[in-house]
Amino acid sequence: MDLLNHPCFNAKVRGKFGRVHLPVAPRCNIQCNYCDRKYDCVNESRPGVTSAVLSPHQAMTYLDFVFEKTKNISVVGIAGPGDPFANPKETMETLRLVRKKYPEIMLCLATNGLALSPYIDELAQLEVNHVTVTLNTVDYDVGARIYSFIRYGKKVLSPKTGIKILLEKQLAAIAKLKEKGITTKVNTIILPGINEDHIEAVAKKMGELKVDILNCVPFYSNKGSAFANPGEPPKEVVRKIRKKAAQYIPQMYHCARCRADAISILGEENSAELIEKLQEYSKLPEIYDDKRPYVAVATLEGALVNQNLGKARELFIYGKRDEQIKFIEFRKTPKPGQGMKRWEQLAETIDDCRALLVHSIGYNPREVISKKGIDILELDGIIDEAVEAVFEGYSMNYMVRRDVDACNRPCEGTGMGCM
Repeated sequence: MDLLNHPCFNAKVRGKFGRVHLPVAPRCNIQCNYCDRKYDCVNESRPGVTSAVLSPHQAMTYLDFVFEKTKNISVVGIAGPGDPFANPKETMETLRLVRKKYPEIMLCLATNGLALSPYIDELAQLEVNHVTVTLNTVDYDVGARIYSFIRYGKKVLSPKTGIKILLEKQLAAIAKLKEKGITTKVNTIILPGINEDHIEAVAKKMGELKVDILNCVPFYSNKGSAFANPGEPPKEVVRKIRKKAAQYIPQMYHCARCRADAISILGEENSAELIEKLQEYSKLPEIYDDKRPYVAVATLEGALVNQNLGKARELFIYGKRDEQIKFIEFRKTPKPGQGMKRWEQLAETIDDCRALLVHSIGYNPREVISKKGIDILELDGIIDEAVEAVFEGYSMNYMVRRDVDACNRPCEGTGMGCM
């Protein structure tokens, strides 16, 4: 692997080599006052935004397509839209799959560092070459103004308490990354009136830790965030901050504020074709293994996927016989009125099914059944076509229900809408 071909760490190749971010990490463990995450949005180019969220196996199907269409990709990264290590299972599985199939590709991550340390040994084994840690302060009082909360383990901590743990974990993770020989970049957001006079201290500390490069990123106003109104710092202010920071550590000057689903050359917008494919692959069914040979369907008459799970008194079970997809049997659903116990019983009833196809489903049954590793798909379509798509891995994008507005806000973008 040629480590010089990473466009974020080497400005000389920014127009030659590209990167692809796989959006497999939707959850976050801190709330930055400058951040507003958006899913299913094509109208903003900034961190925390993606057109779809993928599972690890969906991400691999999508990556295969990206490599077919885009020949200059040198790096595969995970940068959200939340934090990779608030989603460690999805993040690590994705990295393992990519490394196995594409052993020569560079791997990188962008994280807040809070939950990073336990995974650094495996990251080194997987030859993750570059890690970016967003660290905005080395001062507790400044940090208490930047964050709304920090979730550490199962506890949600106040800014004053949480910043102490966050900073401790960030500094420990950075030190360990350097011990393992992983190229490390630190992103520091320039927040007017908050930390702009403190960034020199951050640069000094990062220099002491032998961080490879510091990226002083100008604040970008996000209307949904707590810091929505200050506006970006003037260019002259940014220049002076970077000049002071450069006394202690090399600076990055070409950051493009990449989306969590960014593709190709830095600064280029995602193509409509790749956005469409990302959204399509996010609807692909998950195929688990041969130990789950069946698919369960909620249907009124046995022809269409057209019944709400809560109203279904029985489920149609489909499987393969002699290489043909066939109806296998009916299975009764547990009686209503049992609360969560009903869904736990149902999850056991269809434990050998790789997918459950329904017209609609409530939050509680979705939570319980999905924990069993059963893929739940809300569809409008013909059963035979839907079941075949599950078994063969075909796209069922045209059958997926789209009743809900993804943003729940009026569109303020280019008019392309939320896809």
